[in-house]
Amino acid sequence: MSAVLIAVVAVFFLLMGGYALAAPAAVVRPFGFRVETAVARSEIRAVYGGFGIAVAALLVAAAANVGGIRTGAVLAVAAALGGMAAGRIVSRVVDRAVGFYPVWFYCGVELVAAGLLCAAA
Repeated sequence: MSAVLIAVVAVFFLLMGGYALAAPAAVVRPFGFRVETAVARSEIRAVYGGFGIAVAALLVAAAANVGGIRTGAVLAVAAALGGMAAGRIVSRVVDRAVGFYPVWFYCGVELVAAGLLCAAA
């Protein structure tokens, strides 16, 4: 069952990464970013695209427990997701309130994914 939980999160990262590589401006549009330069598209492709696909690959290896990496890899990704959610919460304290989407929606996604990975560790 733990491999299935890890795979669910891996699929999320794979889809996000593929979408970011194909349509970088669309990925950040809900957050109000305007992507007008090749440098901006490159950054989005790197951080959301390449990194997302690398995390998906790491999670696939963790699901298969290649080289005994499951616990370490899964907890590292869970910690990163928790850190992302924490950053959104800090922003809520520092900045003005925002609507549910996209900030709180993705905070929830990050917390759920982190929880799934912790349960699978």
